[in-house]
Amino acid sequence: MYSPILALHSLLRWLVLTSLIYSIFRAWQGWYSKKPFTSKDNAIRHWTATITHLQLAIGIWLYSVSPIINYFLHHYRNAVGHREIRFFGMEHSTMMVLAIVVISFGSATAKRKQNSQEKFKTMAIWFTIGLLIILANIPWPFSPLTSRPYLRAF
Repeated sequence: MYSPILALHSLLRWLVLTSLIYSIFRAWQGWYSKKPFTSKDNAIRHWTATITHLQLAIGIWLYSVSPIINYFLHHYRNAVGHREIRFFGMEHSTMMVLAIVVISFGSATAKRKQNSQEKFKTMAIWFTIGLLIILANIPWPFSPLTSRPYLRAF
């Protein structure tokens, strides 16, 4: 059960990153070009937040079945001293939840703004902050102690 969930979580990260980058690009472009906030922009805002929530749900599921997390939870005093175990047990999970909260707040706030420029500005700022948090906490293959592949096989 663990391996397929891990592979799905790894695959979905690319959809999260792609949708965030695209929505951020449109938001910054709309804000600086003073474009109207269209129904397409609203759909992009909505689906980006939805995709991140889906990734969070899969991440929580993964957290509940992961042998690394099981070890972390049952051997906390020892596990917290190991960088890789601490990263997945505390850092990655905490910061990713924070990123989803930031993106969700930005999406909900943008939805309620009255004019196009405020909608784009809100999306641009909050989604960019969320993306930066995510990028800093993904276990990239080039990460020194938490290296993981770009894509996992099912």
